[in-house]
Amino acid sequence: MQENHGVTHYQRIGGEKKICELVTRFYALMDETPEVYSIRKMHAEDLQGANGKLFKFLSGWMGGPQLFVQEYGHPMLRRRHLSFSIANAEREQWMWCMNQALQDVVSDIALREELSSAFAKVADHMRNRDSDE
Repeated sequence: MQENHGVTHYQRIGGEKKICELVTRFYALMDETPEVYSIRKMHAEDLQGANGKLFKFLSGWMGGPQLFVQEYGHPMLRRRHLSFSIANAEREQWMWCMNQALQDVVSDIALREELSSAFAKVADHMRNRDSDE
């Protein structure tokens, strides 16, 4: 993600602690919200692995330490998600969880909107099937 006037999203959100809080809330919402069951079932029963990977990815994506790249190499997000059937419904469920987590964790409204917009672009790119398939 781009910096805003020399300050990264990583810095603006509050660094490691806040990203960890965001990811924890995101997966808690996924785990406890029946309406997002189709994306929840794409994950392992234990969400700790997914939680750790998303935290590491977001750290670098927001302009902080490149933890994901250091451990796993280039993210290649679309390629890593091709084994999952992702259409509009799954995209919307993922975005609902992320937007709610942003609402719950990030008090800076402008930052929340910037991140939501950026997440929406990524989520659009992850779709790999039409909704009517």
